Amino acid sequence: MIAIVDYGMGNVRSVLNAFDYLGHDAVISSDPAVIEDAERIVLPGVGAFGDAIANLRSRGLVEVLHEQVLVKKKPFLGICLGMQLLAKSSTEHGLHEGLGWLDAEVVRFGNGNGSLNGLKIPHMGWNEIVPARDHPLLERLPAKQRSFYFVHSYHIICHDQTDSLASSEYGYKFTVAVHRENIFATQFHPEKSQDNGLQVLQNFVTGAP
Repeated sequence: MIAIVDYGMGNVRSVLNAFDYLGHDAVISSDPAVIEDAERIVLPGVGAFGDAIANLRSRGLVEVLHEQVLVKKKPFLGICLGMQLLAKSSTEHGLHEGLGWLDAEVVRFGNGNGSLNGLKIPHMGWNEIVPARDHPLLERLPAKQRSFYFVHSYHIICHDQTDSLASSEYGYKFTVAVHRENIFATQFHPEKSQDNGLQVLQNFVTGAP
């Protein structure tokens, strides 16, 4: 069973519908007991980083996620804001502490990593990704037209580049997918990315350790 973590932020229903379409058993829950029973865990997210981490803490979900993902090593997939929450910190509307699972920080586009050359924020629409290496999460995608759907104003900077699994460009190159051990995450929305996105979700279920 796949637990889709509901902490009051994120289009959890779309993620559930995608897994249902693929024929996988998934549930939306904020109950730590359900997350403990799950074989795989998905953390979606849309909205502000500070509100998200506060909601996770107030619902007692930080502790159960830490235990199930970092200690028990259950396969984990973060989506959009769910990926950013893995960083040590974010500068969105102040400085906020994240889960700290990755040596990384979250910054606004154009701050600390390059120029947008007049491009608008948020970054919204379809972008092609470039894998940094072969990986089960990105298997069976077309050699060209690896396009996915994005909606975000902030992005992650990995200080350990071995965590960066794929990149894209919006004014400059930025990380769009990460991997460390049993932890996977994407800045793009696989549940909104048609066939390519469904393939990534399928890969997470069948190819991730």
